[in-house]
Amino acid sequence: MDTQLLEAFIAVANTGSFSDAAEKIHLTQPAVSKRIALLEQQLNCRLFDRIARSVTLTEAGEALLPRANHILREIADTTQAINDLSGDISGRLRLAISHHIGLHRLPPILKQFAQGYPEVTIDVDFMDSEKAYEGILQGRFEVAAITLAPEAHPKIEAKTIWPDPLVFMVSDDHPLLSINKERKDKGLKEGNPTLENLRDYPAILPGLSTYTGRMTRALFEKQNVPLPPTMTTNYLETIKMMVSIGLGWSLLPKSMLEPGIRAVAIPGIQIQRELGYIHHREKSLSNAAKAFIHLLQQAQ
Repeated sequence: MDTQLLEAFIAVANTGSFSDAAEKIHLTQPAVSKRIALLEQQLNCRLFDRIARSVTLTEAGEALLPRANHILREIADTTQAINDLSGDISGRLRLAISHHIGLHRLPPILKQFAQGYPEVTIDVDFMDSEKAYEGILQGRFEVAAITLAPEAHPKIEAKTIWPDPLVFMVSDDHPLLSINKERKDKGLKEGNPTLENLRDYPAILPGLSTYTGRMTRALFEKQNVPLPPTMTTNYLETIKMMVSIGLGWSLLPKSMLEPGIRAVAIPGIQIQRELGYIHHREKSLSNAAKAFIHLLQQAQ
C-alpha cells in the first residue's frame, strides 16, 4: 500500500477537512481528494462521510486510522534506525513542545540545533503538555519539551531542565494590593493578602484539567478554601494580558512578571512546577533525538 495514500488519509482524518489536510501536507486539494479516492478504491470501502462541509470517518475509516498511524511510524522508525547506523545525525526529528516553553525557553536551543545539525528536518507540533504525553505514549513524537506531570508514568522518562516557580499576579491597580492600607485604616495589624482574600476576586487560570491548573486547585483544596469564579484558557500569554488589564488575578510563572503586573505574596505559600523533557522508555531514540536532548541538558 502506498504510504502517500496513508499520509493523505491521516491528514484528512486529523483535520476533518480536505483543504486543511492539503495545506498540512503541502498538496493541492484535488491531489488529496485523488489519493483518498484511490485508497478507497484499493480497500473497496468508503473511508469518509462527506455531509455538507463536514468530513467524518466511517466505521472502516475508524478501523484504518490507528493501523495507518502504526504503519507510518514503523516505516519512519525503521528508516531512521538504518540511517543512524552510520553515526550521522540526520533524518526527521519529531518534537512536541508546549506553547509556553516554545516561546520562552526553547528558541535559542532550537536555533543551536538547527545550525549544528542542518541534515535534520525538525517537525514541531505545539500543544498542551497533557496531549504531548499521549503523543509520546502513542509513538507520534520522539521527544516532548513540556510541563512535567506531577505523577510519574512507568513508560515515560522525564527529566527536569527548568524549575519554574509560580507567583500570584495582579494588575498594578488591583484592590488586593491595598489590603495592607485597608488593615491600617481599620486599626488592624498589617499583613499580606491570604487565599481567603483571593477568593473574593475573579481568577483567570489555566484549565483545571492541565497540570498547572491541577496544582492551583490542589493548593486551594489543601487550605480548605474554595476557588472563586474562574475564567480559563490554556494560553499563559493570554492570561497575562487579561491580568494586566485588571480582569482578575492568576497564578503564573515568576518569569512572566513585567511592568503593569505585580506579584502578590501569600504567607506560607510556595508553589513550583517543573519544565523539562520526556521520551518513551521503550523506544530507541534516534541520533537526532539524542543530540537534541544533549542540548537540553546543557541548558540546566
